[in-house]
Amino acid sequence: MSEDLCERIGAIYEAYYDDIYYFLLYFTGSQEDAEDMVHEVFSRLLRVLPQYDGRVTMKTWLFSIAKYIAIDHYRKQKWQKLFSDSWLSLMKSKEGLPESEFETKEERQRIKTALQKLKPHLRIIVILRYIKEYSVKETAEVLAISETKVRVDCHRGLKALQKILGEAAEGGIANGFAR
Repeated sequence: MSEDLCERIGAIYEAYYDDIYYFLLYFTGSQEDAEDMVHEVFSRLLRVLPQYDGRVTMKTWLFSIAKYIAIDHYRKQKWQKLFSDSWLSLMKSKEGLPESEFETKEERQRIKTALQKLKPHLRIIVILRYIKEYSVKETAEVLAISETKVRVDCHRGLKALQKILGEAAEGGIANGFAR
């Protein structure tokens, strides 16, 4: 492997590791599985980087690889619980007051539990749109689907979350994700 390729992969790794890791962590709920899958993403990158043509951004391309790895993982592990309780402990509180922190953790727990109940394709869209804050266009590129399908599935995912959480449509989950 050339030194130029090593430097390029190192720069890509530094720039996108956290984004890929947290996306996979949200999907699996397991640090160990997320780390293994991130390793797989960058292993695949090493093999296919010469084929990268720049039609999509590197970040979008990596998320597309991560999406397929996550789906493969889900298929292999579909009978196991997808989220563990430990992922909430990784989220740092932005509030300083214990009451506010407790309420935030409680709300995150409710959302995490509701996310577990969503179908995997809806869960991925909700994670990309509201947790990773991808645009409709970026989400469509990552998932290799139309922007219309992203909007429809995102709407369905939010409706399902609202139903699961028993919240009204206005001021409900979508606002909670936007925080």
